[in-house]
Amino acid sequence: MGDLMAEEMAILPGMEEIIGLLYINQYIEEQSYNVIILDCAPTGESLRFISLPSALEWFMDKIFHLERTVMRVVRPMAKPFAPIPLPDDSYYAAIERLYRRLKGVDKYLLDPQVTTARLVTNAEKMVVRETQRAFMYLCLYEIAVDAVVVNKLIPPHVMDAHFKNWLTAQMGYVEQIEDYFAPIPILKAPLFESEIVGLERLRRLASELYGAQDPTRVLYAEKPYHYRFEDGRYILQLKLPFASREHIDLYRDVDELIIRIGSFKRHILLPHKLLKSRIRSASYKGDTLLIEFAEASES
Repeated sequence: MGDLMAEEMAILPGMEEIIGLLYINQYIEEQSYNVIILDCAPTGESLRFISLPSALEWFMDKIFHLERTVMRVVRPMAKPFAPIPLPDDSYYAAIERLYRRLKGVDKYLLDPQVTTARLVTNAEKMVVRETQRAFMYLCLYEIAVDAVVVNKLIPPHVMDAHFKNWLTAQMGYVEQIEDYFAPIPILKAPLFESEIVGLERLRRLASELYGAQDPTRVLYAEKPYHYRFEDGRYILQLKLPFASREHIDLYRDVDELIIRIGSFKRHILLPHKLLKSRIRSASYKGDTLLIEFAEASES
């Protein structure tokens, strides 16, 4: 195995995402920049990046301290017989230090006045479907989407017969995108005559997308979920656009709800007031999952 391949394979899964989060936390705490822009990878890797803080918090709250205590007791007895080296306490201390350095980054990621996502799509059937899925999963992880950018639109003045069908198809998909994602702003970027490289072309792209608007301004800030009180009961209202009812699984743990869609899941910590309340009903209406909690006296 070559040195380059060995180095790539030695990177632990998730380490790049963790390093990215550490830098974000550092830059925000130090106020190093006015705006931080993350050019995220395709949907799956972006979701792994977004879900890391909640996954690590769940591990630290539910498993870490128990595992560390068990290892302290078991290690001296099992060490002579274990086929692999058992982690010593410094391993757990390092994880704890990492967690402390990451702690708090989720409050920045989940605040729609601080962090928003802008989805970039093309006016093509499969790409639009992938963008719908990305939007659904971002809502699941409470990331506010404040705009959808439709990229590489053929300008209407292009009359070449070769592009006629493409132009007609794109117009139809743009209408679908506007319907699907309303009321989120839809920004449109034309297909330029050359690749967008360099400051001048970036300024031209910015002018096409934003006009006189400030690109750093939050364009739409609705939170993906909130609680409301109605008829003496609390209802959790969670926006899950483009989900299918049969693909949504809902579980209740002691102090949290677990919502799973396919291979992705989200842990939602329940407020103290609802810890003793059971789930009375759950329904999926339009693009919203409604979870109704029984009063404590009914539980």
